[in-house]
Amino acid sequence: MPAKNFMRLSMLAVMLLLVTGCSILGGGNKKEKLAYVERPAETIYNDGMDYMEKNDVDKAKLFFEEVERQHPFSKWARRAMLMTSYANYLSADYEESVATAQRFISLHPGNESTPYAYYLIAMSYYDQIYDVGRDQATTTSAEAALQQVVRRYPDSDYARDARLKLELTHDHLAGKEMAVGRYYLKNSQQLAAIGRFKTVVRDYQTTSHVEEAMHRLVEAYVSIGIVGEAKVVGSVLGYNYPESEWYEDSYDLLEGFGVNLDDEVKKARDPGYWRRLRERIF
Repeated sequence: MPAKNFMRLSMLAVMLLLVTGCSILGGGNKKEKLAYVERPAETIYNDGMDYMEKNDVDKAKLFFEEVERQHPFSKWARRAMLMTSYANYLSADYEESVATAQRFISLHPGNESTPYAYYLIAMSYYDQIYDVGRDQATTTSAEAALQQVVRRYPDSDYARDARLKLELTHDHLAGKEMAVGRYYLKNSQQLAAIGRFKTVVRDYQTTSHVEEAMHRLVEAYVSIGIVGEAKVVGSVLGYNYPESEWYEDSYDLLEGFGVNLDDEVKKARDPGYWRRLRERIF
């Protein structure tokens, strides 16, 4: 083969490879779609539901999206939009699930399925809650979304479930505050620690962390020499949680400073004393 022809063939092969490579890369960046074959909206939607029943969520999403593409103003498009959000949620594509549900809410704010769209948003954040040692931005988003469900649809089944999940989100957020507070306390940054522990007692009163938060406040106050304030916090802890192990720890700690917390708790008080005292110190 002449050298000139060989060079031409070689250059052609390189160009073909480059073109093929660009096509593959370009295809990888595009969202997969079904080939356009015009069909009734209900038929396409039902095909998507069939794939959902087979647990082929990715394939189901293609059909639900196809409903919107071919019949954007139909009732089936509204249903398909929600099912797309749900399918994204099932496949842990939470960002897409939230975006699709928010789009549904903006387009159909008064639709009977709008409560479910709010609930899907809340669940998409809720399922991303991490352990208390990590950043809690997602937990905060979950809390806000769950509260919105409760506020907007208080009598719905979604709200009842949201209330239960709010307890866990609050526990996570309180746990984060406790972890930071302990770190500050360990590193002799008592004032910063006190702020964190007070937040737990004030904002997360129903969580499992409140008793420890009160005891840590006692520790923090004692370590900077404010025994009087430590005694007040310890007495509130003893009044509200007399059987708590954290109260025992506070009792033992303050006993070394001549304070008997049991005596403080048992003093005769008017009915509203402990409520007012708690409001003052927290």
